[in-house]
Amino acid sequence: MISVDEARQTILDALRPTPPEVVALAEAWNRVTATPVRARLTQPPADISAMDGYAVRAADAVLHATLAVIGDAPAGHPFAGRVGEGEAVRLFTGSVVPAGADSVIIQEDVTRDGDRIRVNEAAIVGRHIRRAGQDFAAGDDVLPAGRRITTRDVGLAAAANHPWLTVHRRPRIAILSTGDEIAMPGEPIPPGGIVSSNSHALAALVRAAGGEPMILPNASDDEAVIGAVADSIGGMDLLVTTGGASVGDHDLVLSALQARGMTLDFWQIAMRPGKPLLFGRMGATPVVGLPGNPVSALVCAILFLLPALSRLSGLPAAPPPVTTAVLGAALRANDKRADHLRATTSVDSNGRIVATPFAVQDSAMLRRLAQADALILRPPHAPALPIGAEIGIIRLDSLGL
Repeated sequence: MISVDEARQTILDALRPTPPEVVALAEAWNRVTATPVRARLTQPPADISAMDGYAVRAADAVLHATLAVIGDAPAGHPFAGRVGEGEAVRLFTGSVVPAGADSVIIQEDVTRDGDRIRVNEAAIVGRHIRRAGQDFAAGDDVLPAGRRITTRDVGLAAAANHPWLTVHRRPRIAILSTGDEIAMPGEPIPPGGIVSSNSHALAALVRAAGGEPMILPNASDDEAVIGAVADSIGGMDLLVTTGGASVGDHDLVLSALQARGMTLDFWQIAMRPGKPLLFGRMGATPVVGLPGNPVSALVCAILFLLPALSRLSGLPAAPPPVTTAVLGAALRANDKRADHLRATTSVDSNGRIVATPFAVQDSAMLRRLAQADALILRPPHAPALPIGAEIGIIRLDSLGL
């Protein structure tokens, strides 16, 4: 058995980002930039008024001075002339500051009488003016390559005059569940059977990470059937299987895929839950074989599939972030496998995160995982720990799951 870190790195080393494609700006949210986004203009394009008021020369707009208003310049309608000595031009937020002016005095600080204003607070050079290029200049990189595009980024790209963006294609992930006992939700359940949760949970995880899942028909415990379904993965960036990866007589995924030419990189990891995990390649398509137990499958997906999706999407790939917490219940010493305990979290009077593991950690109990806020991480051979001991956790809410 290999370690969690070794397994994750082996998977990541085999993956490359998907190729770029061009999408409309309106469709770019949550996609990943494949190239830097460079500004196609300068923003603001000229000196702009930040307030409603008057463009003036600060040397003239001293306290109690009277200035002549020589024109108006609403936003989008710049004043064609120049502000001279003793003159002012009426501006509005977004108006271009006319030539000759070096300050904007807000309308609340003047008294207007016809075409003249009286200054009630002296102007200061540069006040209330947004300088040309203050936000960005033409040619600036406003978004780097390899960035997940947020709603704020969409607005920035629009301001930089980009109607289209070059992004990585969404990773296409085929999901194959196996087992004679498996029925899809809503289908008749065979005697001794169970409803499949893995395919739908994994598909939701793939979507949350920006990928496109394709749920394949469930394959029975038959090598020929498993192989035939796996043959339909053309055009996929990754095949994810669930079930059939252990060592029982009916765990046939490994042999079925190897018969189809899959090369095996590793099988079995020193972790709990999720020991029977495999990774290999069928031609150009990487294959991740997850355990069949629903908790094991999802914990492995968090530890391995999420980083894999980041790599395929063009993002930096890394383990899920680990946060420090204190234990809300004592833990026994750990054995040779890294443990991942489902836990709830709270905050104590000192502002510390308290992680309390569920008393029962059976890998078939999906409800406990749905109720969990975090996974407590325990390395192999970790000693027993008392209540209040410091431990590392993965916050599930921070992963958007």
